[in-house]
Formats: sequence, C-alpha cells, structure tokens
Amino acid sequence: MQNRSDAGRVLSMVKKIIITAAVTGSRPTKEMNPAVPYAPKEIIAAAVECHKAGAAIAHIHVREPKTGKPSFKIEYFGEVLEGIREQCDMMVNLTTSGLFLKGEDVISQRLEPVGLRPDICSLDVGSMNFSDMAFVNPPEWGEAAAKRMRRCGVKPEIEVFDTGHIAQAIDLIKKGLIVDPPYFQLCMGVKWGIAATPENLLFMKSKLPANALWSVLGIGKYQLPMITLAAGLGGHIRVGFEDNIELEKGVLAKSNAEFVRMAVYLARYCGREPATSAEARYILHLK
Repeated sequence: MQNRSDAGRVLSMVKKIIITAAVTGSRPTKEMNPAVPYAPKEIIAAAVECHKAGAAIAHIHVREPKTGKPSFKIEYFGEVLEGIREQCDMMVNLTTSGLFLKGEDVISQRLEPVGLRPDICSLDVGSMNFSDMAFVNPPEWGEAAAKRMRRCGVKPEIEVFDTGHIAQAIDLIKKGLIVDPPYFQLCMGVKWGIAATPENLLFMKSKLPANALWSVLGIGKYQLPMITLAAGLGGHIRVGFEDNIELEKGVLAKSNAEFVRMAVYLARYCGREPATSAEARYILHLK
C-alpha cells in the first residue's frame, strides 16, 4: 500500500507546475512602471501577494529603497527573507548575480546571500554580453558558488542563457558539486543570449541532463509565448517585473500578482495545476 501511495503522489506531482515570481530584479524602475517594488517592505508585500495568487517561489533582488538602484546589502536580503517567512511558507530564492558589484573579491560578495540559508539561490554559469555591459561568470565562480550552496544546504537554480552555459553546468554536476536533481532556469530572449523561439527552447531542453528539473522565463514580449510552451512541455515557469512590466502590449501590469494569475490560468489551460510551496519542495527534493 505504501508503494502505491508513493507512486500516486509522484504521478500527481508530474502535473504540478512551479510558478516563480521574480518581483523586482535590478533594472525595471518606477518610471517604467510605478508598481515596481524598491523597499524591502514593498518587496515582501509583492512576494506574499504572489504567493496568494499561486506562486510557490519568490526570486529576490534588493534595491535601494529611495532611489531604486541595485543593491546587494545583506541586511536588505535578510529583512526580505525573514519578512516573507513570517507571513507565509513561500520558498525564497535569493540572487547571487551581483551584476553591479565591484572590488577585489566579488565572488565573496556575491556569495553572502547564501549564508542566510534561503531555500534556493540563483547560480549563473557562463559569461555573456548584455546590451550595455558584460555579465562575467568565470569557471572559478561556478565552482565556488556550487560548493558554498552545497555546504549550506541551499538548492542552486542554475541560470543559463545559452547552450554553452548548460555544458558548463553539466561539468559542475559531473564533479559532484551539485546535488541531484539539478534545477535549471532557461533564460530566453535576453539580448545577445539565446533568442526566445520555440525551436531554441526545444533545443535547450534537449541539452539538459535526463534527470534535470527545468523552468523557463521569457523577457518582455517573449514572456507569454515562452511560459505557455514550457507549461505544455512539462516544465516550470517564471514571471514578474524582473522579466516584464507589461501584461499585454501597451498595458502596464498593476502588480506582480497579475502575472502570477495569468500564469495560473495558462497552466490550468494546459492541464497543469500550480504547485503549493510544500509541493514545490517535494518536487525539488528539498526538506
């Protein structure tokens, strides 16, 4: 009976879809959309609202509360993490991208959020050019981040912007630095990364390890087609102001939760049901 029960649970989880809400990022501003959150309390409120709408995970960047400039202050990360956990059981994914950090030891600065022991931390592998700057992720960064996350019991969300990044991630997996099952975020439509097309999404998916779990994000106008395709293919999805500020062309989203409600509708249309945070932990093999 126990085996049947376990098998039934596994089958039911196959139909579940994990929705991540990336509520602020480092680039969108209130000038672009007044609803973009800056202060920790705004970010907490946005995440909790997304959880109520159906998101299981909040992907967190922090900003300077008054100016909205990208920040990496550990006290802001701590305040957001504690604030979300006080109000709900939403899983929290803290960024380690550190895109605007400078100094002699950027790797150590980027790894500070891992010490807060969130459920997940983003792990960007492979360097690339954005439209205005280089996003540098040298091999030593990937190894250092994977080791620290494993020691702290934090699940890496492996962010990849092209197929070469997947190859680098597989190297980390083969070295035993990332615990099974690996969890990939396929980032589609970032300028000078892989283009957001159905063919490219299928190609990226084909390069993943057989046991990999995967999620998809699409930038701007590519958000809707990419998450729809991912939902149909059995993947998981990410939405939110970090990736897109318009609910449809020319119509600003009033909140991150609007994107989540749209994602829930699309998932159900594809025969999928949004995973609760507890179910997402089970799917990702987290305690």
